[in-house]
Amino acid sequence: MADVTIEARNTIKAFGQGAQAVRALDDVSIQINRGEFFTLLGPSGCGKTTLLRLIAGFEMPTSGQILLDGADITDLPPNRRPVNTVFQSYALFPHLTVAENVGFGLTMQGRPKAEVAATVAHMLALVKLEAMANRKTSQLSGGQQQRVALARALAPKPKVLLLDEPLSALDLKLRKEMQVELKRLQTETGITFVFVTHDQEEALTMSDRIGVMSAGKLQQVGSPKDIYTRPVNRFVAGFIGETNFLPATGGAGGAKLGCGAVIDGVAANGAVTLTIRPEQVRLTAAAEPGAIPATVTLLVYFGTDTHLHLALPDGASIVARVQSPATGEAGLAQGQQVGLRFAPGAVQVLED
Repeated sequence: MADVTIEARNTIKAFGQGAQAVRALDDVSIQINRGEFFTLLGPSGCGKTTLLRLIAGFEMPTSGQILLDGADITDLPPNRRPVNTVFQSYALFPHLTVAENVGFGLTMQGRPKAEVAATVAHMLALVKLEAMANRKTSQLSGGQQQRVALARALAPKPKVLLLDEPLSALDLKLRKEMQVELKRLQTETGITFVFVTHDQEEALTMSDRIGVMSAGKLQQVGSPKDIYTRPVNRFVAGFIGETNFLPATGGAGGAKLGCGAVIDGVAANGAVTLTIRPEQVRLTAAAEPGAIPATVTLLVYFGTDTHLHLALPDGASIVARVQSPATGEAGLAQGQQVGLRFAPGAVQVLED
């Protein structure tokens, strides 16, 4: 059995009173294991930051419990929890140097100066900012400031590090670089990271496990691969990456699409919704026996990939992702007739 560090039990958080009360968290139960990178993923207002604030102690649950290493910490104030938080704004002290920022928490705890200096040096090496130790934080780039915030939060060696969308203010290239850095830091320190984001790519690339949230409820918890390839409902399928939704009718022979094509090997009864990822849609010649006929309606170029928007004979639409042709190679054209096949096992039946 996994070693659980953080657990929320039947957690409810309501804002407001009476009929006007809004449940930001609606009976959420979750276990986060020791030493894992766990991401809470969902759109704005889904409750992910509220759950993070309950773990930190900045909010109290309306009902339910928060446990750390099996001990109930629901009523403990933030300063008595072995938990640190990295905020979206970083909240650095502009009048202090990088080294002083990193060592601030240790100094406030009354740690010996030699211990503070040694820990600061270690943390700056960990985030690769040794040369910036004596600079003011106002002299740093956004990515460097983010690393200072991480080093400051890691310096007291918390049992859990909470990260509230810390990459959202960075540009795309720097954000991708920091995704790698965050995962490296988590692996090297062994500290449990609980990361909040609305960015699916961040969640998929960094996480050991993901908890997908919507409307105050946990929709699914699992590894990135499980979440992506085996979504439990339409919300998860649509929120994680891109996908196609196709209405169909299930029966003994498989699932029948509106255009009459039958998808073999799909166990379903009655009216259902199928989902298929664009990269699992295979293009063939229009006349190939057994292929689903389709017409190219739009081509969207993404560099290495091209997204083909296709129309089926009944008017249903589907998107296929294909590798862009090399320079000089002829590609597909709008209005071209093609055939479609789906990768074996890639079609999923969804709950609405």
